[in-house]
Formats: sequence, structure tokens, C-alpha cells
Amino acid sequence: MQDQDIPFLGVDVGGTHLKIGLVNKSGEILDFQKEETTTYREYPEGFGPKFIKELGKYLAKYPEVREVGIGLPGLISKDRTIPLEIPAIPGLNGFRLKEGLKEAYPSHDFFLENDAAAAAIGEFYFGEGDKAENFLFITMGTGIGSALVLDGQVFKGSRGNAMEMGHMLANGNARLETLVGRGGILNILDKYLKSHPELAGELADAVPGIHVLVKTAKEGNGVALKVFEEVGEILGAAIVSTVRILDVTDVYFGGGVSAGLEFILPSMKKILEESLTPYYTQHLNLERATLENDAGTLGAAALCFMGSGL
Repeated sequence: MQDQDIPFLGVDVGGTHLKIGLVNKSGEILDFQKEETTTYREYPEGFGPKFIKELGKYLAKYPEVREVGIGLPGLISKDRTIPLEIPAIPGLNGFRLKEGLKEAYPSHDFFLENDAAAAAIGEFYFGEGDKAENFLFITMGTGIGSALVLDGQVFKGSRGNAMEMGHMLANGNARLETLVGRGGILNILDKYLKSHPELAGELADAVPGIHVLVKTAKEGNGVALKVFEEVGEILGAAIVSTVRILDVTDVYFGGGVSAGLEFILPSMKKILEESLTPYYTQHLNLERATLENDAGTLGAAALCFMGSGL
């Protein structure tokens, strides 16, 4: 098999699941697996040793793979070898993951990255359309993740973990992701259900969730539209500060909440236009990322491009 035909393995490590994809260099997922991490958490030696052990079954299944990209939900050492703070998987904190992987599988190369940064790189390499060389990537899901791609590379900062927008303070002293992560959005929903019951419609009896919010917003539900309007205002204020600091013109939004971006954008754009001068607004491009549910897996695989210098 020629080098250009050898696929990558992309591993998206989440708090409850692993998503593992066999990905070719055109960004096609050739095979996909998903497994729960309950047994990883309960493993006597810890999550890290279990992860290393179980990865072996995928390397055996895909013997053609030489390079593996791994996206992790938290802070990683600047040399991308050690998870430092992984809130969803504290058992990984301080674990020498890359060293352990290389000891177990010396014929393979491994590339670790923060999951939001990996998703941004995935969009850069595999996303639809022409992507800017420089862009801000914001993931909107359970939390808020972000990354800056600068000249096609992830901007890491002085110690390796720049661009944690989810931890910016907003609306006083609240972190952005507590306000407009999934939990924050459901709190906003609860507020409007109580203050505007006459606009609730089917949301009054629905199980709260992002999918139902998007669905009802498309149907013109008053409460759903108010929720997304407030999300846009809060997120827009954070983007104002970020755009001023970075002087970036392209912002891509990924994650599950981005399914409602069309309802978030009007209030977000209003805040941006009120708070930024024409120098910034006349070239500002805000759009939804294109990889959607495959962003984590494809992003992890795309790390191999950077590691190999392909």
C-alpha cells in the first residue's frame, strides 16, 4: 500500500464515550466504532492504562494504520504528551499518555490535542468549501470550547493551552460555558417557560433539550426564539472581546448547539455591530462548521497531517 493510501485512526475521547474512526486522507470515514467508557473508569489500574490496552484491538483490526490522532477534552502539555486537566476524566490528569502508547506500540506514531483544537484542524483539512488560513473555531455543546487556527496551525499560547473561551467571564463573574453551554441554555429555557408561559406551546410539556429547542424554533415557537436570542447576546459579547484581541475575520461554529445558529446569529450580529467598528465588522464572516457530528473523529484523524508534515 502506497503512503498516500494509508488511512489514519482518529480517536475522539469524551466523558462517556470513545469515537474511533478509520479515516482516509480525503476525510472519508471508512469505518467507525463507538464504545462507552464505563469499564475504563472502573479499571483498577486507571483510565490511561485501560485506554492504551483497548486501543490495541483497533490497531490489530486496522493493521494498515501507522498514525493515530487523539482528541482530549481538556488541557494538555505544550509538547502534547501529557493530559494536564481533563475535567470529564480526572483519572487522566498527569498520566504520561503518549509515552505509554509508544511503549506499547512502538511501530505507531501518536498525536494528542485538545478536542476543540482537533475539531478546528479537522475543519481546516476536511471541511466543505474554502477555509481561511486564520480563523476562530467555537464548539457549542455541553461546554464551550474554542481554538485559533493561525496560518494553518493551532495557536497554543506560551504554555500550550490558549483560547479557552469557555472560561471567559461574562455577565459579571459567570463563566461563558456555564451561561451558554448546554446546562446554561436549559436554565435560560426554564426562565422563559416561567416568565412567558403563553409562548411556550409544545415546549411546556416537552423533555428539555437542544434538539427540541431547534425544532420548535424552526416552527416559530416564541420561547425557543427568546432562548436563542439571549444565547446570541451572551456569546456575541464574548466574541467582541475575542475579535478585538485576535483581529480575526472568520469565525466557525461547531458542536450540537450550532444546529440553532440561524436563530442565534441575529442577536449576535446586533451585538457585534453595536460594539465593533467597521474595520472589524465589514470583513467579519460567521458561519456554521461543516463536519457536524463527525468533527471529533475527523479532527482527531487530521492531527496526523500536522504530525507527519503531510
